Amino acid sequence: MRITFITGANKGLGRETARRLIECGHTVLVGARDREQGEEAAAALGARYVPIDVTDDASVAAAAANVAEHEGRIDVLINNAGVHGPVGDPSDLTADDARAVLDVNVIGVVRTTTAFLPLLRRSDDPLIVNVSSGMGSLALTHDPARPESQGVAPLYASSKAALTMLTTQYAKGLKDIRVNAADPGYTATDLNGYTGHQTVTEGTDAIVALATEAPGASTGRFVARYGEIAWS
Repeated sequence: MRITFITGANKGLGRETARRLIECGHTVLVGARDREQGEEAAAALGARYVPIDVTDDASVAAAAANVAEHEGRIDVLINNAGVHGPVGDPSDLTADDARAVLDVNVIGVVRTTTAFLPLLRRSDDPLIVNVSSGMGSLALTHDPARPESQGVAPLYASSKAALTMLTTQYAKGLKDIRVNAADPGYTATDLNGYTGHQTVTEGTDAIVALATEAPGASTGRFVARYGEIAWS
């Protein structure tokens, strides 16, 4: 039985990923900052709720300790929690704006990954999936045929570029753990005001595919629902 911990799993892509992985036979731990929403999602899905705020060192450490006490290990860590930040004209962006986005989308991944590595290393086939975005791709954001080229989200896009590169570096440095990134595509969630053209199920295709790969699959990849992509 694979044990999977998902951050930001109370809604959107995280919740749908949890639902689909439970259908695949995974034991899923719903990580969420909001206790009421997290408990509701876990109860509806047949999962267990674990409180976690990825911007808080003590909260992340407590979440890892909680899992160590109850499950003893995890096989899959899905770093899904994310925020969008300001959109449009970047003239008025502040350092505080940047800190708020990076603290969740990049630094939060570092916090959570470091805290959960001991639990992953108790697995026979440990795996990390970072939920990135084509918005962090130079190629896609310059391609007029792609929806990623149509918007201006400076902090979100730059944080996802950083997350994809962070994924490649973890993949190189963690020889005992597979680490890959998923691009959900432009999916209708509250992060974009439900303007995405994909359903939330379609948006989780790449995440679920990576989370359910057989042992021995490759590491350091950036994968969308239609296959592996170059992110540069």
